[in-house]
Amino acid sequence: TNEHNSQCKLYSVNSCAMKEWWIHVTLVCVPLLAVYLHIPPPQLSPALQKWHSVGEVFQFRGREIFYRDSHGALGSSDVVILLHGFPTSSHDWNKIWEPLTQRFNRVVALDFLGFGFSDKPRPHKYSIFEQASVVEALVAHLGLSHQRVNLVSHDYGDTVALELLYRSDHNRTGHLTLNSLCLSNGGLFPETNHPRLLQTLLKDSSFLAPVLTRLTNFRIFQKGIGDVFGPYTQPTYAEFWDMWTSLRYNDGNLVVDSILQYINQRLQHRERWVGALTSTFVPLHMIYGPLDPVNPHPQFIRRYQQLVQRSTVTVLDEHISHYPQLEDPTGFLSAYFNFIHSF
Repeated sequence: TNEHNSQCKLYSVNSCAMKEWWIHVTLVCVPLLAVYLHIPPPQLSPALQKWHSVGEVFQFRGREIFYRDSHGALGSSDVVILLHGFPTSSHDWNKIWEPLTQRFNRVVALDFLGFGFSDKPRPHKYSIFEQASVVEALVAHLGLSHQRVNLVSHDYGDTVALELLYRSDHNRTGHLTLNSLCLSNGGLFPETNHPRLLQTLLKDSSFLAPVLTRLTNFRIFQKGIGDVFGPYTQPTYAEFWDMWTSLRYNDGNLVVDSILQYINQRLQHRERWVGALTSTFVPLHMIYGPLDPVNPHPQFIRRYQQLVQRSTVTVLDEHISHYPQLEDPTGFLSAYFNFIHSF
């Protein structure tokens, strides 16, 4: 019995120690978690601050939309509008901005609703249709409604461009007058598009999404974005940080799951958007980084050439991946200027 008693005492001491240990862990973890889930967004780097300071905002249905509008080449009346991808912002165009201002009279880029420096309402039903209306509203705001515009788009922006193309070709009220459209590395065809695992979890899991959006930190983000850049064209640490900062601005990380519904919208409205692409007479070009894991080579580009026979195509070097305008700005510009001068 003595042995039994001493075992009981040992057990109760151990269980007390365990309890205390758990209390300590809880006391440390709960405040840490609370702080973590409400971490203030990072400060803007000088590069982002500069981008922000030269931009402006306009009101769209009571929301602020950030845009940049540079007046460039004097001898030209040409306008180019740049539509960025997911989950980044208009800052994606920073490496080709200056050369574009030397060729075009106006270079315009915006942050879509829910992205970059624009408002990020929540809860909100984000849709490609609304983003197309944002672009039309910006064009009207800038007094360019009757001007022929050239669109350059990337990723998510490609799908917005297809909705704008559909509206233009069907003469919808408020539509843009398109002079040309240049797409790049967008998931135009659901059948050749491979969203990343985290994207799939966020768009389809109403239970997990709110937890995942709060728990995604810089490291996870950096890994996710790094995976869609080529091995020799990785962003610098500062560039990763700028992408993360613009995502976190206005708590943008908390609307990612709502924005990702665009992947389901692509499937739902495939006929409308792919139909616009295959039937239009607007000059089309595709600039493609072939190492893209989201739209893999050669399936994606084969499908594109098979369906969009009027379009010309530039396939960049084999080590260029999903962000061609950042990974190979020179190659991107060269392909784009060749296209613009070809019609």
